[in-house]
Amino acid sequence: MYVLGRAETDGAPGAETGGDSDAETGGDPGTEAGGDPGTEADLDAGSDRDGETHRPPHTARIGSFLARDGSAGASVGVDLDRPHAGVVFGKRGTGKSYTLGVLAEELADADGVAPVVVDPMGVFAGLEAVGGRVVDPAVRPASIPPSEWPDLLALDPASGPGSLVWRVVADAVDDGNGDAVGADGSADPGRSGGPSPSLAALREAVDAADALAETRRAAVNHLRLAASWGVFDADAPPVASLAADGDPAVLDLAGVPDAAAAAVVRAVARGLYDARIDGGLPRLPWLLVDEAHAFFDGIAEPALRTLLTRGRAPGVSLVCATQRPAALPSVAVSQSDLLVSHRLTAARDVDRLAEAEATYLAGDLASRLPEGIGEALVVDDATETVHTVRIRERRTPHEGESPRASRLSGPG
Repeated sequence: MYVLGRAETDGAPGAETGGDSDAETGGDPGTEAGGDPGTEADLDAGSDRDGETHRPPHTARIGSFLARDGSAGASVGVDLDRPHAGVVFGKRGTGKSYTLGVLAEELADADGVAPVVVDPMGVFAGLEAVGGRVVDPAVRPASIPPSEWPDLLALDPASGPGSLVWRVVADAVDDGNGDAVGADGSADPGRSGGPSPSLAALREAVDAADALAETRRAAVNHLRLAASWGVFDADAPPVASLAADGDPAVLDLAGVPDAAAAAVVRAVARGLYDARIDGGLPRLPWLLVDEAHAFFDGIAEPALRTLLTRGRAPGVSLVCATQRPAALPSVAVSQSDLLVSHRLTAARDVDRLAEAEATYLAGDLASRLPEGIGEALVVDDATETVHTVRIRERRTPHEGESPRASRLSGPG
């Protein structure tokens, strides 16, 4: 098996036996790696060419090399032993979410890791078949720094209502947890497990504040709106509990307002990072974010950026999947050591893919993008190679397929 994200110096047998990639040599990597590439049925059933017992430990099998004649070659895996940052690109319907689900399945089977899936479209519930659980997300109000509350509530922080909310949250955090401070300098009771103010308590504090009546009224109305989102709970369990047992945790954000979903992603991303920093999480968490472009333009961005730039040190992996690569910041591509791209056609999205081109890559990445659904171009920074891969079939139900009128039509 060829292992992405694991260099030969790591002692990975996959890196030594995988052979050169199709993109680099023009040959079939499956046959170069050792004879008969095997049948597609064998590979999709989850067995490696050399047998499942020969799979390197802490390796996620995601598919197989795709030869130029369309046949399946050697098995391809992703290193799970160390933390990684990755992106999965692909226009709608080409297999982006499917690939993310395959990775989640593999993480569910591995020791020492824990997948947490951000599911904005409600398509990952099938992971329950491998022990996963679908979670109605609930986070503590204190997990959002006081300075971010005006933006969260669409208030100008310099306005009366915005500054009042900021001050009330800051006072409530100080009263509730003393010196708890996050790595970004913001008060963070949720990090140390201390108490968090409820939204009802915040509204009461606003009502009692020394401010104009109209200012208090506007602030209360915005806090009441936040309560209607249903994602804030002062007694919510710590974020680390999502990754405690290693089974997939699917955060069901389908139908959740954008601002509320961003608050959840911010709290979860930061919470996993802080739990690893504080030693409160014995597993290495993998945060898999579908439709990630929706979370890089708001209050979730600082936490996601922290995972991209500093997550590897404490052991937190982040994989961002999107159909709109151009909407991701450049850091999402530049900091990723794994890049998986299904078909792209929009010029801006192809340009963002081009940012991944490095000196060890000859030619134009965009011109190498595969055409078929479930086929992907994989850039592996650890081994400085690029490969064409066919993603394996899911073992759990995939709920991201578009409905068809033909399947709803009656006979005749």
